[in-house]
Amino acid sequence: MKNLTDEELMILVSNGNLDMMSVLFERYHTRIFNFLLKMTRDRDVSQDITQEVFYKAIKYRASYKKGKFSSWIYTIARNIFSDHYQKQKVAAQRLDDIEYKTESEDTYTAEKSEIKEQLDRALEQLNESDRELVIMNRYQKIKYQEIAEITNSTAGAVKTKVHRAIHKLKDYYLQNT
Repeated sequence: MKNLTDEELMILVSNGNLDMMSVLFERYHTRIFNFLLKMTRDRDVSQDITQEVFYKAIKYRASYKKGKFSSWIYTIARNIFSDHYQKQKVAAQRLDDIEYKTESEDTYTAEKSEIKEQLDRALEQLNESDRELVIMNRYQKIKYQEIAEITNSTAGAVKTKVHRAIHKLKDYYLQNT
């Protein structure tokens, strides 16, 4: 079963073979978690949302339309992330006010750690959609076409938006140094 494509596995899941979701979970949970961790900067929230992503993938398995599975699962993750922060805004918590939490790694030198912190501060200054595009493209290595599917856009528009977001990120980074 592990040699089946993501799409073939999801078709089996959508037809009622829920055991196949465990293979998809193994393939995607780390990527989804890392995407959400970069977006939320909170390990606990990211774990909760990742769990909810796979719960909803099972719950709404019938809505899978035999497209690219990774686009479908990232769309679910984006929607849940968006819902989470809409609820936070209602509770008067803004994304800017959420404390950035990281685990310190002993393997980083002081200089690498400082560069990472400056880059993270610059990333925080981007608006949510620009940050999301940068994280998907540069951190998650998702191709423009797939991001276009996830965001209901075109590959050309995504490429332009990513380029502009990277330019803004560079400007913010240079301001912080």
